[in-house]
Amino acid sequence: MTDAALPIDAVLPELLDTLRTHPRVILQAEPGAGKTTRVPLAVLESGLVEGTILMLEPRRVAARNAATFMAAQLGEPVGETVGYRIRFENRISARTRIEVLTQGLLTRRLQDDPELAGVGMIIFDEFHERQLASDLGLALALDVQDGLRDDLKLLVMSATLELQSLGAFLDAPVVESEGRGYPVTVEHVAGGRDERTEQLVVRTVRQASTKHPGDILVFLPGTGLIRRLQQSLSDLHTVALHGDLPVDAQSAVLNPPEDTPQRIILATNVAESSVTIPRVRTVIDTGLANEPRFEPTTGLSALRTVPISQASATQRSGRAGRTAPGHAYRLWPSSQRLEPQRRAEITQVDLSSLALELAAWGSTDLRFLDSPSQPMLAAAREQLRGLGFLDAHDHLTDDGRRALQLGLPPRQARLVLNADRHADIASVLALLESRTARHSDDLVRLYREWLANPKGRDWAAAARLREQWQRRLPSRGAPNPDNLALTLVEGYLDRVAHRSDRDPLRYQLFNGQTAVLHPETDLRGHEWLVVAELEHDRPHARIRAAAPITESILRERFADHWRRETVAEFDPRTEAMHAYQVERFGRIETERKSAGAADPEQTAQALVRYVQAQGMASLPLADRTQEWLTRVRCARHWLPERTADWPSMDSAALLADPGWLLPVVRGKSRLRNIDPEAIDNALRNLLPWDARRQLDEWCPRRITVPSGMERGIEYAFDEQWRNAEGETVTHAHPPVLAVKLQELFGLKETPRIADGRIPLTLHLLSPGGKPLQVTTDLRSFWSQTYPEVRREMKGRYPRHPWPDDPDSFEPTHKTTRRLQESRKS
Repeated sequence: MTDAALPIDAVLPELLDTLRTHPRVILQAEPGAGKTTRVPLAVLESGLVEGTILMLEPRRVAARNAATFMAAQLGEPVGETVGYRIRFENRISARTRIEVLTQGLLTRRLQDDPELAGVGMIIFDEFHERQLASDLGLALALDVQDGLRDDLKLLVMSATLELQSLGAFLDAPVVESEGRGYPVTVEHVAGGRDERTEQLVVRTVRQASTKHPGDILVFLPGTGLIRRLQQSLSDLHTVALHGDLPVDAQSAVLNPPEDTPQRIILATNVAESSVTIPRVRTVIDTGLANEPRFEPTTGLSALRTVPISQASATQRSGRAGRTAPGHAYRLWPSSQRLEPQRRAEITQVDLSSLALELAAWGSTDLRFLDSPSQPMLAAAREQLRGLGFLDAHDHLTDDGRRALQLGLPPRQARLVLNADRHADIASVLALLESRTARHSDDLVRLYREWLANPKGRDWAAAARLREQWQRRLPSRGAPNPDNLALTLVEGYLDRVAHRSDRDPLRYQLFNGQTAVLHPETDLRGHEWLVVAELEHDRPHARIRAAAPITESILRERFADHWRRETVAEFDPRTEAMHAYQVERFGRIETERKSAGAADPEQTAQALVRYVQAQGMASLPLADRTQEWLTRVRCARHWLPERTADWPSMDSAALLADPGWLLPVVRGKSRLRNIDPEAIDNALRNLLPWDARRQLDEWCPRRITVPSGMERGIEYAFDEQWRNAEGETVTHAHPPVLAVKLQELFGLKETPRIADGRIPLTLHLLSPGGKPLQVTTDLRSFWSQTYPEVRREMKGRYPRHPWPDDPDSFEPTHKTTRRLQESRKS
């Protein structure tokens, strides 16, 4: 091993001692500490664990570089004591004791061998990046450690993650190490009013290149901006660094020849951590990153350009001070506040791959640092059922097991499993995965251009991907753009799209959603498309990449999904019912003809569907019906355990199961013809007789006040509103009793309802019905507020009683004179 000291060396004895006595340990080490290359070798040398040490890296280039560096420290080639596994590449031998691998490969290994035979420790490097694969890998490893391998050691290494919650989650001690770095001067650069990010970067790069020695590392949100900047800075020596580059090209950026002139390294956040880039003395940070966002209600993802976290900003600027004092330019105002930490991928990405892995594991009772969203998991499982990878009970199918072995996203796995002997599936996968040549949204056009110029620079990445996939997948045919749509439709049936008759850029999808093409699309004019890349956008989803397909192919290949039926629909403008003969492919309506008079049962069903779509407010509800529903909802809110067997009367529940409504609308052709009394009876009959009696007891419509008069109680209930966390909740407002003050003389305590749990909010009124006071504490009102009210009101309403002692005075709704007359009689 090298003798050059690194900061991590000072804490290695403490770390090893802690690992000997604890099954799980957290190592917090700042960037530049040397944790990635020092810790595995130290653990191996100590004899602390038997078997192989697995170390997970978030990126392929980091895994390869870490393994190469550690092997060099031992004076060995890669693949001896230290080796690595990454996608399409394996440098492992029977002698390998330290195996560096990308995070997703751990999941495959655990699924194939849950006991991890021959493995003594798993090291999760750069865990602060919070990638989905690392969160899943840790959850599976914890499950194995708890149930199968109590001797398995887990080490979680992080540079910037908030450690208190992680330590509590893992029940693990924390060992901390300082980093190694030189001072970095941070400067915020303000852009002009109309200056775009690209222009600001160009201006800052040119200034920095003449002012500072060494290479300049520029952090950018995406490859599109990188390509544009390479053109804008063509007079300088620019190199790109991003995840779409082959590993060899990424490694070349990290290991430049000594005589290379100053480089402008245009990078995504792949350069943020895990790798060390030599010679960088200046960092220019846009403060932006492209991150996926998933919308479970639509099942669509979008790549959003978002501000980075404060932890990421610290990581990025630190890159300027690895070898000498450096300078960091931040292209955002110093007043801008960033989120402290990066959001975990598990909270914001499509979870279909996770759902498939959980089904294969056979247990959903796993511990995640951030639990996956249930709506997002539900959307993922629905997609997997549609692909045939889960059955109706969400159990893994045979095809689902085969899909897991491919290590592909579920849709692309379906393409491979269904590809016939004519499909060049390796080319299709490469075309879908490669984005470097995406100058068109027409995949067939791109495919033809690739075949016409297979050795072109734009297609180099796609060609490499095809060669790699061809080594894994058997050859099934020559490349043929005419077969592309046939291949794609197997994995993207729910995204078959049909052009609108009214708007040539607007399409309806098989699943009922609407999507639009870009105005400068190359797909204009095609009636049918298979959409391979669909991005969530507002107000409609955006088609990013698709292949044209013909209707005849869809009718031939998916005959079971075409159907004809007679439907009745309610037109709210004319309040008329119409019957149509409709043909549909999925939820795409391809033909509609008038079918004469609507069938009565279909008419009733159509009215019910209309009410379900428009809400309860579309029905002619009587005031007393609305008041009764509100009382039921309040009673369920205030007395949940006493009303647990009552049916839900919330609007959403009533419309989700509208069996009560169908008899009411049967025989009617217009909503205004529906009898409000029939609606009232139907709703009340949903509540058993005993519950109706209890409702009147717990939440009465009226209450008798001390004057002997009955006064109404006003109830209010918000069915849905969103709290600060975005959750949908319900809220019962305090019940209100509006009553003239004189009617409550002698009443000491505030009346209560709901079995004594809820005080009435008293709106105390003047004799003229004007509000005097609002209170839920009547006793306090009499002792503290009444004397002041009496002094003010006695002169304004002299004909009404204002006694000094209201507690002993007769309650009344009468004037003083009429009260005296009633006493005489």
